[in-house]
Order: sequence, then structure tokens, then C-alpha cells
Amino acid sequence: MKKIKKILLVLLIVIVILAIALVSYGFYLKPKYEGEQTLQNIKQETTVYFDDFGVPHIYANSQKEAMVALGYVHAQDRLWQMELLRRIAPGRLSEIFGSKALKNDLFFAGLGIDENSEKTIATVDKNAPAYKLALAYLDGINQYIEEGKTPIEFQIVGIKKEKFTLKDVYNIFGYMAFSFAQAQKTDPLMTDIRDKLGNDYLKDFGLDGSLGTTQIKNHNGKPHEYAQISKAIASLLDNSPVPSFIGSNSWVIAPQKTKNGKVLFANDPHIGFSQPSVWYEAHIVTPDLEIYGYYMAGMPFAPLAHNRDYAYGVTMFENDDVDLFQEEENPDNKNQYKTANGYQNYKIRKETIKVKDSVDVVLEIKETQHGPVMNSFIDALSKKKPIAMYWVFTQQNNQSLEGLYSVSHAKNLNDFRKGVALIAAPGLNFMYGDAKGNIAWNTAGKLYKLDKAVNPNFILNGANGIDDKKEFLDFSKNPHAINPSWNYVYSANNQSEAVEGYLYPGYYLPEDRAKRIVSLLEPKNNWTKEEVGKMMNDNTSSVIPTVVKNLVSTLDLKSLSSSEKQAVAILKTWNGSNNLKDSAPTIYNKWIYNYLKNTFQDELGKADFQMFLKTHIVKQLIATQTINDKSVWWDNSTTKNKTETRAEILNNSFHEAIIALEKQLGNDVNSWTWNRVHTLEHPHPLGQVAALRGIFNVGPFEVPGSEEVINNLMFDFTDTGIYNVNAGPSTRRVIDFSDIENSMSILPTGQSGNPFSKHYNDQAEMFAAGKFRKMKMNKAEIIRTSTKLIFKPK
Repeated sequence: MKKIKKILLVLLIVIVILAIALVSYGFYLKPKYEGEQTLQNIKQETTVYFDDFGVPHIYANSQKEAMVALGYVHAQDRLWQMELLRRIAPGRLSEIFGSKALKNDLFFAGLGIDENSEKTIATVDKNAPAYKLALAYLDGINQYIEEGKTPIEFQIVGIKKEKFTLKDVYNIFGYMAFSFAQAQKTDPLMTDIRDKLGNDYLKDFGLDGSLGTTQIKNHNGKPHEYAQISKAIASLLDNSPVPSFIGSNSWVIAPQKTKNGKVLFANDPHIGFSQPSVWYEAHIVTPDLEIYGYYMAGMPFAPLAHNRDYAYGVTMFENDDVDLFQEEENPDNKNQYKTANGYQNYKIRKETIKVKDSVDVVLEIKETQHGPVMNSFIDALSKKKPIAMYWVFTQQNNQSLEGLYSVSHAKNLNDFRKGVALIAAPGLNFMYGDAKGNIAWNTAGKLYKLDKAVNPNFILNGANGIDDKKEFLDFSKNPHAINPSWNYVYSANNQSEAVEGYLYPGYYLPEDRAKRIVSLLEPKNNWTKEEVGKMMNDNTSSVIPTVVKNLVSTLDLKSLSSSEKQAVAILKTWNGSNNLKDSAPTIYNKWIYNYLKNTFQDELGKADFQMFLKTHIVKQLIATQTINDKSVWWDNSTTKNKTETRAEILNNSFHEAIIALEKQLGNDVNSWTWNRVHTLEHPHPLGQVAALRGIFNVGPFEVPGSEEVINNLMFDFTDTGIYNVNAGPSTRRVIDFSDIENSMSILPTGQSGNPFSKHYNDQAEMFAAGKFRKMKMNKAEIIRTSTKLIFKPK
């Protein structure tokens, strides 16, 4: 008995010692938010105040010294995130995650972003302020790498810290630009549908010219081959450890429509949720600059920011800046491809991918005049029919760094627009408002016209000399609005009006959010900051009630079960809201998923249907296709001697939905509330390991909102009836020029990517509840509510 007691005592002591060691270790790894720290390459003390949410307020003697400090504090909170982001474009994730990241690495190495970055750096102006300040920011990161603590993720996966270079900055921007693009996810699938099923099956998509003037050309191709591109790219982005950029809302209200007679600015870019979240807030004050910015890991200039003079933010333009070309190989020489001027030699590029615990993989990429041949790095593509990708980002002069520097250092609206003009890709809507009362919507991106006979929604002919002719437009032709008479500007990723008769092609989102934004902004002329904040959390669709009315009108009401009658009654009185205790969105989304599945999966097949669900086209077609009795999609291709109708498909889909919901949630229809099926968890790459999930992931939280409402919380449709939110507002910010020091913001989780920091997840519950916090700019208030870290010259 005494031996047992001694053993238990020893075990208890060991457990206590381990617990103390773990707590001590966690305390040691915490970011340093107060005290003193020496830094090289600063001449005078730089003071950083970390406020009650961990936002650094950097007071420096010069912009260069401020950027050194920014790089240091950004790295101490987000070095792991920086490391992941810089590895994607050059294909270096396999060094961390092994062979499971190899497909991702092969693909991005094949795109040529890394090569483009090298070329850009070779020609960049080394005397330009953008270059010098970027190097100062990198200097701060690298000083932290040399002297700071190693994040726990580095220790778990077993990698060493490496210094950052300017190429990393350009590679990070390149990945961001690619994740915006939609053509590579959509065009191959549309081409397969056309070649396999015929043009009639495209009419509901608005691609055949029935909704515009572009005419589809005849083309003979093989079904099921091109869609492999869409599947492969969607899978890579879905499984990436870093989130994709998806959509966004923004609106700017002129003084004539605000209560205090000053501009109100709102912006919430939509990005895949992750932990840490995308943006890092920092407030910089020097004798010649003040800027409160939202920074991406590893990028020195803020894509979103404001100061006392102006505010700006971005949404995705969704323009088409990628074209895919079917090339023709020389049958007598596999090293050549056909052009309008005869055969040309492929350019050959080799990339070496290092794989953890395995041998290196050497990738040989062929390149044509249009870009890299994708067959080299997408396994499922036949090697016999080369498909090349033209992407504006790698084909045009890359001035992204200078562009972001310029917009963050603008003196006025004209100055700001000059910065926007420097960004060739990705396509972005730059929203603007200032203290003088100016408001503006500007589009960034090098736009171009194609021949009238060319439809860029499909894979194009790389050899005919017609499909690849591009007339590049001057920036003055880019869609924009400056101080319009209706006194507001907005963007919700919807298509802009034609410019000089040309409707620019793209992958725009449906009218739902745009319609709701306009319906709320238009009648009101006394907007306040608080009301704009409430509007950013609006969960109501202006479109869905009409869709529901049309769906319900097809039902045979006499044959409904008790539960079905209850469901119909709920839907009939639904105003389109997606609040936590609403049951209508649960019913509606299950019905919509079944309708989509029963309508499209028989022709597309299961794999292509899943790919189809991830395109913007699905969101656009629901409102119109569900009322089109003549749509060829209604007929079930798997049944013989029978032609199904719209009414049959919609009725069957409704019956299946209610039966499934009864099994999933019980027989009480009123209990099928949205909060039971719609939740948000912020995933960390290491949270995929079950034992680490509770340490690194944040959540889950029950959340309101839904697809294509202003509070746009997105999910994938599955058979489960569970809607795990995977993307949405990456921040919500409201800038009030009548009270600039009390403007509002929120991040999805917190400022820090360090799980031992108190700012790792201190905003998560507030975000889920639709709350805001202050973006502090008053120095006295900042000092009063902050800890102080002093950087001293070394």
C-alpha cells in the first residue's frame, strides 16, 4: 500500500512539474508587448503601444524606422502565417507537409509566379520609396527571426526559420492575385458541358449570347477532359493551408446622405476563414505620415487603410484576367506548337520541389506564347492535348508593390487613382472616401477586349491567331464612379455597367447583395456610423422571397404531409432573413440543394456536379432557372421514355428535403432553426490533427447570415444538411469622418497568430455576434489603454 502511495505521489509530482513546464514554456513563447528591445537600423527610439486588442500603434521619427518596427511586431505575432504564405507560390509547402502538399506545389511552381517575381525585382527602381520602405519592413522581420522566439508551429513541424526577401513579398501578392481568379475554375467545366451536352444546356447560364451579344463559336472537343482543370484547381485551393480571396462588400456614403454631413466608409472583404485571420492591424505615426492599415502577412503596404484625410478598401472586381488556350503540338516535333505564323519551340523551364522525408521532384514545364502548359502540373490532363494558361498577372508589368505604396501614401483622390492604375492584376474595386467629402469607386486591373467572335467563357483556340488577339484598354476606360449625383458608391462583386458599349466579361456574383445594399442606402439621407455597422450585419435577402414564392407555386399543396404544410407556411411568411432562430433558411437551403442535385447531377455526373456547385454560375442561375419551364435541365437523363418537368423536379426535391430534415433534426418543424446547422470554426493548418484542434482552432460558433446576404457567411452544399461556414467577412470596418477617432472595426479571431497570446482569439465571440470595437487614433487614449514597448537603437 505504501509503495502504491509513493508511486502515485511520484506521478502527481511529475504531472505537476510537466504542467508547470508547459505553462512556463507557453509564457516564454508569448509575444513581447511591453518593455524594451534593441533594433538595428533605427537612429532614435521608436515607441509601440499595444492597445487592449493587441493593435500596435507605432510612433517613429521616420517612415523607414516605423517600417522596421512594423516588420518586427508583425513577425512576432504572425511569423508562422508569413512562412506559409511565402511558400505557396514557389512550391515549397512540401518541405513542411510532405507529399500531401506536392500537388499544390507542382501547380503553383508551374504557374511561374516565382519566376515573375525574380524578373520584377531585376527591373524595380532601387531608389524608389516603395522599394526602400519594403526593405525596411523586411529588415524588421529578419531581426525578429534572428533574435525573437521561434513559433511553436515551427517546432512541431520541424522547420528552421529563414530570412525573408523581396521575392517573398512579390510571391505573396502573386498567390493573392491567383486566388481571386475564377476563369480557371469555370471555363474548363463550361467547355465540357458545351462539348458533351450542346449549346442548349448553356442557355440557363447566360453564356450563349442570349443574355448579351457574344456569339458562341462551333467547336469539336472531347467530353470530360477539360473539367479536370476546374476540379484540380478547386481542390488545391480548398485544401490549401492559406485561405482564398473570394468576394466582398463596400459602400461609401457622401455627406449629403449622412447625419453629420461627413463621409461614411464601410468595407468587409470576403476571404476564406482561417486561424490566424488574414489581416493584421497597425497604426503608424511619423512626422510626415499617419496611416491605420490592415496588412497581409509579409506585405509592407496595406490594401485597406485610413487616416484623418482619407479611407480606402477593396472588393474583388471578378473580371476575367485568365484565358485558357488549347494548343496544337507539331505532330513531327513534340518540342514545337502551332501559331498563326507557323510552329514555334516551347520554352522549357525546370523547377525542383523538395519533399519532406522523400526524394526531390523535378518538374519540367513547357511554355507557349500564352503561358505555361498546364498538362505538366495537372495529372488528370492528357499529355496529348496541351492547354496553356494566359494570366494578366504574369504577362504584364508587375507594379503591385508601387501601386499599394501609392494608394497608402496618396495626397488626394487623383493621386490615389494613379496608384490604382499601377495594379494590372488582380482585378480589384478600390473604394475611396475622404474628409473633404469626395467618394469614389475605382477598378484596378489591365482590361482588354477580345474579338467579337470570341467567348472567353470557354477554352480558346491557341493556334488560329484570332482567339488570342487582345486590345488592351487605357486605365481611363476602367469602370469607375466619382462623386455621383446619387451620393453613394458601392460594390458587391456584381457586374458594372458597359463602358462605351463594352460589357466587360467576368465571373460576377448575382444581384442579391447589391440589390439589398441599394434598397437600404437609397431612401435614407441621415446615416450614422452605428446604422452602417448594423447594415454590415444585415442577414436579409431581397431576392430569396421572390424565389421562394415561385418555388412554392409549383407544389401540389393537396398532397403535402403535416410537416410539409408547416414548412410551406413558414416559407410563405419568410422575409428572407437568416437569423439564428429562423427555421426558414434551414428548409430553403435543403430544398435548393436537392433541386440543384436533381436538376444538374444526372447530366454532369457526381464529380462535375460538385465542381459546378463551387462556381459563381450556380448562385446566378437559381432565380432565373427555377422559373424556366423550357429548361432542358429538368429532364432526368437517367430515365427512359419519360421527360421530367420543372414541377416534378421541384416537388420531388421539396419532399426529399422535408424527409431528410425530419431524420436530421426531428419532427418539430419550428425547431429546425438555422443555428443548429450553420456554424463557424476558424481552422488552423495544424488543427487538422484531432489532438491539436482544441489548441489551434477557434470556435465553433453558431452564426447568423448566409450566402449572398450582406453578412455573407459562405458554405458548401453537401448531403449532410450541415452548413459549415468556410468564408465570409475578413474584417468589418466603418470609418466616420465626422468622428475619425471613434471609427469601428472587428477581426474574425484576433490580432495574434500566437496561441499563447491573449489576442489569439479575443475578438472571435464579438465577430460572431456582429459587434465592433474602436480603431484608436487619439494618442492620449492609446497611451492610457495600452502596454508600451520601446525599440532602442542598437
